[in-house]
Amino acid sequence: MTTPVTQEEAERLQARIRDLEHERKHLLAIIEILQEIAGSLHFVDIMQSIARRLGEVFGLDRSSIFLAERDGKTARLVASFEDPSIRNYVVDLDRYPELRRALTTGQTVYIPDVEQDASMAHLKGTFDTRRVRSITVVPITWRRAAIGVLLLRSFRDSAPFSEADVRFCEVVASLTAKALRNAHRFEKLQQRVGDPTGSRAVERERVALIGFLRRLLDDFAAREGPWSEGVLARASADEIERLVGVALTVLQQEAAAR
Repeated sequence: MTTPVTQEEAERLQARIRDLEHERKHLLAIIEILQEIAGSLHFVDIMQSIARRLGEVFGLDRSSIFLAERDGKTARLVASFEDPSIRNYVVDLDRYPELRRALTTGQTVYIPDVEQDASMAHLKGTFDTRRVRSITVVPITWRRAAIGVLLLRSFRDSAPFSEADVRFCEVVASLTAKALRNAHRFEKLQQRVGDPTGSRAVERERVALIGFLRRLLDDFAAREGPWSEGVLARASADEIERLVGVALTVLQQEAAAR
């Protein structure tokens, strides 16, 4: 005979089911983000896809990515869920204390109720119009330094961010940092391949090679002694390899000096 489930146990099971469904939604979002950023190595596309995915997952008022500027006083908006056309917009960190705090401390900043936070008082009118409830700012860290942030603003009638939601956003921020690093490496590689100075370096090496061989042959022609295939045939392969190595070293030095 089965024991009937009590009301308390039923509520506990329902809560667990909701938690599992929440975790499933997070995992699916992570997979989708990985698929999207794996499909592109272009910085703009990666940032925009991450901002859009976060906005869709949580149904946010705002989902934006900012990168810190070198001056430490401003940040650059590089991707926005609510308006994808806004890019490369510089903001003063004095107007966004939550961004400054996340960039300075390298820690996530969570403001559960903007109406109760004194640092947000200057934006009360905007928040009322947009019906903003909470703000979450997650730093994007590279080599232990905060190089940017994810800024997420939820609506007043949406569910508050849970600890699991914040951890999920921190995982996304980590993925964003790795994607930025890969995109940076790819762009550097493109610059090296497409850099006209690269072809000039090849040309300098060619000129140096011709000049080096000419001097080498002139020097040997001026010397006395046998210069025949029979003598060359007696040279070992290792010795030839050594001489080739010496020649290449001289070539590189000549090219660098030009």
